[in-house]
Amino acid sequence: MKSAVLAAIGDELLSGARLEKNASFMAKHFHNHGWNVKRIEVISDEESEILSLLSRWVGNTDLLIISGGLGPTHDDKTRYAIAKYLDCELSPNDDMYNMVLERVKDYPERYAYTEKCRNPQAYIPVKCSAVFNPVGFALGMKFQQDGTTVIALPGVPLEYQAMTRQELPEIFAPSHTWASVIILGLPEMTIAEKIPEVINNPSLHISILPASPQVELIIRGSPELVDEAEKLTRSRFDNVLPRGCLSLSEAVIHEARTHGVKIACAESCTGGLVGEQITAIAGSSDVFNGSCVTYSNEAKQNILGVKSETLASFGAVSEECAREMAEGALRIYDADYAVSTTGIAGPDGGSESKPVGTVWFGLASKNGESHSFMKKLPGNRGEVRTRAVRFALCELWKMIYTSKIY
Repeated sequence: MKSAVLAAIGDELLSGARLEKNASFMAKHFHNHGWNVKRIEVISDEESEILSLLSRWVGNTDLLIISGGLGPTHDDKTRYAIAKYLDCELSPNDDMYNMVLERVKDYPERYAYTEKCRNPQAYIPVKCSAVFNPVGFALGMKFQQDGTTVIALPGVPLEYQAMTRQELPEIFAPSHTWASVIILGLPEMTIAEKIPEVINNPSLHISILPASPQVELIIRGSPELVDEAEKLTRSRFDNVLPRGCLSLSEAVIHEARTHGVKIACAESCTGGLVGEQITAIAGSSDVFNGSCVTYSNEAKQNILGVKSETLASFGAVSEECAREMAEGALRIYDADYAVSTTGIAGPDGGSESKPVGTVWFGLASKNGESHSFMKKLPGNRGEVRTRAVRFALCELWKMIYTSKIY
């Protein structure tokens, strides 16, 4: 089994000012292809830290990928640290940097700035090979020493992802050594108890990832064993997302397309996040007619047609309001199925009868059925909203899948 170490450089990552995304992106692809990711490290913008990283892992892993520190400013020290480690000078790769400049030749201001950044962004240690940047401007670099390949790339996720795909195409090829099975509505222990042959198989590696109302099983192993385990797992449960669907939003789009139906949303506490999750899927326009964010009571009345008596008698966070919101979305978007959300995400606004985390969901279908249900969701404002989106998508999928409302 080949091994890799993934490192990210940046004080902004250690302070929390920015989230580290590159290592997790690559770790997934390495894992899918049977590599052993030995370590993920985040270190500061200090030459000594970069030198220490190189000393620790060169000779102790097959591949070390370093992210960050290749920009044009004072805190970008990766190229200098690598040159010091290799005991060599820096030299400009003008031919490759000119290829980068070619992309912005029709934009004078951008061209002038990129040319200004030639020193240091075109400079690499003479003992390294340059790595072309197909979307950004700083060149990457790579070298081999003591059985380890070291690749240093810019930290901008768009550039990092494009350059890793360019340099390691085999890691991004389709893999049959893993499968994902997403099960709805059951706790993780119950799921594990129903598939002991899979869980206890020493030739498989099983990850159980709960994210209520779903639990995702990641099954890894040889292609034959993975295929057999996936089929057995799917046969033991009812509410399982279709094969190939790695998220609830993908499953909603798949099911709507399969049944030839249109869907819509009406949102209050989730502020458009349900619609965002659906439209994040390519091809969603085939089935998704629209979503409206009706945050105020006036918007609920004027856009969705929620009755003033409903709001006066039961409030916006109620069974009745959620149902009328879903019915309104169904009508104004001429959809076959609709889901709505209305709740109290916090941190303020709760009461004894409707504490923070209370969310009502409405479901409506073109055949005249409508229904509401309530969940009390834990967590802070962001967590309540995230969980509400998952429940809304879950119930929308079930409604389309079964062609009925529970």
